[in-house]
Amino acid sequence: MILSMEKIADTRKAYTKGALSSGDLAADPIIQFEQWYHDAEREAGISEPNAMSLATATRQGQPSVRMVLMKGFGKDGFIFYTNYTSRKSQEIINNPQAALNFWWQPLERQVRIEGNIEKTSEELSGSYFNSRPRGSQLSAWASPQSQEIKEHYLAEKRAEIEKKFADRDTIPLPPHWGGFLLQPAVIEFWQGRNDRYHDRFRYTKSDQVGWTVKRLAP
Repeated sequence: MILSMEKIADTRKAYTKGALSSGDLAADPIIQFEQWYHDAEREAGISEPNAMSLATATRQGQPSVRMVLMKGFGKDGFIFYTNYTSRKSQEIINNPQAALNFWWQPLERQVRIEGNIEKTSEELSGSYFNSRPRGSQLSAWASPQSQEIKEHYLAEKRAEIEKKFADRDTIPLPPHWGGFLLQPAVIEFWQGRNDRYHDRFRYTKSDQVGWTVKRLAP
């Protein structure tokens, strides 16, 4: 029984920023995503258009979700980087299916992506790691992500790592850190419309015919 519940104000929001029709869509959903991403980044001025929710699940199907930052995309899929010992990484390793969601509120647009996920090459992970600020590199070495720690563990570990690499101009890639590539099998584009008459188009990938697209009811 629910004893109490905070009421959420009904603002009767109208979605009026745009519309989406089949004639607007690129044949390739990656090209369509690129167009929308550039709209979010350049026209809407969203500070972190690459912020996305990442949903994973255990082998038994227990889901979890968190926000991460996309660090690249292209015909092969969508890339992010993390600690390979973290909860999300262990779930991915044991159940290599995942989903992403982008929400660009100023444009009233959403993109949902589902597919297989695998580690990127060590070469690609190393290239990105080398581009990060030194402080971020040190943190990647110091943090046992998702593990329970004592109050002053991070400060002490960070000092230890700083001392270890003090005389080095470059910091090597940690063996427990790198990228994941989500290879999309389904990509859905959602454009908010007034009266909840939203536009939804779902691309599905087939080995035989490539990408097919269908309109979905809102």
